[in-house]
Amino acid sequence: MVIGATGQIGRPAVAALARDGWQVTAASQSGGRAEEWPGEVRAVRLDRADGAALAEVVGEGCDVLVDIVAYDASHARQLTSLADRIGSAVVVSSVSVYEDARGCGFDTQDRPDGFPVYPVPLPETQRTVAPGERTYSTRKAALERELLAAGERLPATLLRAGAVHGPHSRVPRELYFVKRNLDRRGRRVLAYGGASRFHPASAHNLAELIRLAAARPGSRVLNACDAEAPTVAGIGAAIDAVMGAENETVLVDGPPPAPGVGDSPWAVPHSVVADMTAAERELGYRPVVGYAESLPETVAGIERRLAGRDWRAAYPKVAQAYGDLFDYAAEDAWPGA
Repeated sequence: MVIGATGQIGRPAVAALARDGWQVTAASQSGGRAEEWPGEVRAVRLDRADGAALAEVVGEGCDVLVDIVAYDASHARQLTSLADRIGSAVVVSSVSVYEDARGCGFDTQDRPDGFPVYPVPLPETQRTVAPGERTYSTRKAALERELLAAGERLPATLLRAGAVHGPHSRVPRELYFVKRNLDRRGRRVLAYGGASRFHPASAHNLAELIRLAAARPGSRVLNACDAEAPTVAGIGAAIDAVMGAENETVLVDGPPPAPGVGDSPWAVPHSVVADMTAAERELGYRPVVGYAESLPETVAGIERRLAGRDWRAAYPKVAQAYGDLFDYAAEDAWPGA
């Protein structure tokens, strides 16, 4: 059973599990189907917040429950309450649960010098934020804590995903470069020398990790990212290659030089690069797609969604998360441009 089946991770996960021979129940709020699923996949409607509805869909039981949208301790308790009907679980978490030696994490990044300084690469043994209900990071930490405490009663693989990307993303970071190319800007500014790295995680690679974990039950946490962590300048160049665009890139040392200038969704002062050796060792994980190789379908999806629409209407969650990524007036007024 896959919860969150019609989202950007759920779509390829259901397809990968079905190809592997599983009988898959695909549960989502809409109850819809994806075109890439085989006909034998059973699609059902499910309100993830409704514990009784979840128990009804699980029914007499399932060998593996994949939860892509689990968010906090209450969701974990829903799963553990059904432990006698679930063989094992695979649950998507986030690298945002990590904190550095100073106690800094993603929740402190807006403070002066508050962005975390993680080891590179970042192992699963790195300490995590205290569990709680206050933020996305603390809720994911609480989710993990509850599920790991269940131990053998409900073996759960927790996948700490990086910057998820794919053709069905509602928050595609690649929009930053795609829209500029469509608008024929010709020049862009990148803070931190364009060297920022925030480890991406393809939806297809996450689906592969889910497929492998389903076949190898265990109580564990694993980083879940692509093989490579390209720089933001490298990402821009790769998107240019897909779109046949030529641009001048202005690199700025240090943080964004002015509001609305150089602050891309990948602009971080310190690299966030996950160590993937545990997933390779425990699951035999090998990425099924590289970042540059995955871009054509991602770019095509963004272009289709933008066609004839304001970018804020096409991607409201991007505007909510990052503000105005396309303040061209500010860019043109900046003296360094």
